[in-house]
Amino acid sequence: MPRFLITWLLTAIAFMITAYIVPGFEVSGLVAGAIAAVILGLVNAVVRPLLVILTLPLTILTLGLFLLVVNALSLLIASALTPGLNINGLVPAILGSIVLTLVTSVLNQLVGTDEA
Repeated sequence: MPRFLITWLLTAIAFMITAYIVPGFEVSGLVAGAIAAVILGLVNAVVRPLLVILTLPLTILTLGLFLLVVNALSLLIASALTPGLNINGLVPAILGSIVLTLVTSVLNQLVGTDEA
């Protein structure tokens, strides 16, 4: 199976685990998680770079911590575009982005899709 399909499936599973852990972060099922993984990938490829550039002064002033907000905004945009993905506010989006990143990293390490 191609690596990107495995990564996509692992990210969909990570969405489900994140929904289980973070209150206010809801995914209606694995299909919604898979769609959310694709949408988030597109948002991260297209919108996130613009957000990073526009918020660069804040990111510098906060020593990079503002990138958590940028990641949360990316998740909120993906939530608005994905049926079955509901994020109820900025705090669940920030917590969700942290948990999603950690869970995705652990799953990729376990399966061996990360380039070490």
